[in-house]
Amino acid sequence: MADHAPLTKADLIGAMSKGMKPRDQWRIGAEHEKFGFDKQTLRRPAYEGESGIKAMLNGLTRFGWTPVEEGGHVIGLERRNGEGFAASVSLEPGGQFELSGAPLLTIHDICSETGQHLEEVKTVADEIDLGFLGAGFDPLWSRADVPVMPKGRYDIMRAYMPKVGTLGLDMMLRTCTIQANLDFDTEADMVMKFRTSLALQPIATALFACSPFTEGKPNGFLSARANVWTDTDADRTGMLDFVFQDGFGFERYADYALDTPMYFAKREGRYVDASGQSFRDFLDGRLPALPGDRPTMKDWNDHLTTLFPEVRLKAYLEMRGADGGPWSRICALPALWTGVLYDAPSLAAAWDLVKDWEVEDHERLRRDVTRLGLKAEVAGRSVRGIAVDMVAIARQGLKNRARFSGGMVDERGYLSELEDIADSGVTPAERLLDLYHGEWRGDVRRIYTDFAY
Repeated sequence: MADHAPLTKADLIGAMSKGMKPRDQWRIGAEHEKFGFDKQTLRRPAYEGESGIKAMLNGLTRFGWTPVEEGGHVIGLERRNGEGFAASVSLEPGGQFELSGAPLLTIHDICSETGQHLEEVKTVADEIDLGFLGAGFDPLWSRADVPVMPKGRYDIMRAYMPKVGTLGLDMMLRTCTIQANLDFDTEADMVMKFRTSLALQPIATALFACSPFTEGKPNGFLSARANVWTDTDADRTGMLDFVFQDGFGFERYADYALDTPMYFAKREGRYVDASGQSFRDFLDGRLPALPGDRPTMKDWNDHLTTLFPEVRLKAYLEMRGADGGPWSRICALPALWTGVLYDAPSLAAAWDLVKDWEVEDHERLRRDVTRLGLKAEVAGRSVRGIAVDMVAIARQGLKNRARFSGGMVDERGYLSELEDIADSGVTPAERLLDLYHGEWRGDVRRIYTDFAY
């Protein structure tokens, strides 16, 4: 039985609204996932073994990372920077290796942090004959080929996913993403950023599309990763129509989260299966999995991490629409969203691009870009044209921000690859397909030599 005061709805709303901070304190977070592979067999590494994920995690501790354990297994790492902000390395269900970066002030800082991480990973991986690949979807291996990591929440999710969609297990085991996390100063600012970034998320999906292969063959998609999210679990994914409705704010998002079925609650280091049960019942002490118990704020924050819309609200906004890719695009995603969202004229210009779209446009576009990429259309315009405008708006926003590196260069350079993709109209996935049908002669395994970090 819980010995803390019962949480109120105001407490739940506060978990998100406490993220409000003045503009001079805004930061940027970047996250990225990548596939490990055995350099000899190209197989995804198991947790145990000389060339396993556990050996990777242990090897990284020489760089000042502290192990995070669960049930006697090292399942992650943490390291604080000079300002006291933490970065973490964590494991996705199929051993995808994720860096969740510290909240940093500039894209220069993010690119430096990412580069240092990839260098550390490469140092350890080379010693144990592993490589790492940035792509949105595993190009070679079936679900059955992917080893599963020893994390309690993933056991619950793996059992629940097939009940609510056909592709949830692919999401868990065979996808990798790049993500950017950004701040807001008021509720109105959060709403404006949420609406604009949610509408534009499919444009980012097209720009970053990099997953055209499944089990060694073209799969008919440019972003198979984004397609997976269209049939994972409708309760917790998608374009969130209500965000565009009058009156949207922290409370409405809290209601959405309350109405999204739970996965688990954690008690004494153990995950309790509450899949499909109601957080509203939990608030009232009527959760079947934990009769009489009431949630803590940690339970609520854990629950918020089990929602997977294209933009997610916690104490900051998370942009979730991009496939995994090379270092340059790990730097480019936060640059894109920072340029659009952290400069007031750029945010207004970006909203102008999308403000007249209908609710049906958002969902149709989200699905169309998975196959058509920059050739998709919305409200009479090509996605390529919108992407060109979006990148130009971001570029102006970064110019206005005027955050310089030690070499007195601002942040606009991180957009150069996206400018090339938008101007050419050719996604990274289409370039991979050209290689597959040309130089690679139908051998998708070449991706592991030509595109490994």
